[in-house]
Amino acid sequence: MHSKAILGHREVQRILIAARDEAERNQWPVSIAIVDDGGHPLALERLDGASPISAYIAVEKARTAALGRRESKGYEEMVNGGRTAFLSAPLLTSLEGGVPVVFDGQVIGAVGVSGVKSGEDAQVALFAAQALE
Repeated sequence: MHSKAILGHREVQRILIAARDEAERNQWPVSIAIVDDGGHPLALERLDGASPISAYIAVEKARTAALGRRESKGYEEMVNGGRTAFLSAPLLTSLEGGVPVVFDGQVIGAVGVSGVKSGEDAQVALFAAQALE
């Protein structure tokens, strides 16, 4: 039998606070989503000024990172590199800004951020995903 770490309420709150702090420090109106390792939503926050669609996209970025066990940026790079078939992959968004949360070498969830430029979304997500270290 295997055992694994999971994201509890305290960990989710730490990640969410870290993401919010990084976004607010840069004055970026974003939505932040946190999912478990199966891509199921645990938290969602849309900061003031973030567009309504950013909440939906943030969840999809997080889900992609959790299920794929890697940053969603990797899928964007594949599509931009010519592997356009990934555009039709189920449960996948090929947009940068989804980052897995790793603990003891295992993906235990992911953070998705949407609302500003892709690299800025990723910056917030990366900062947040490291909040448990």
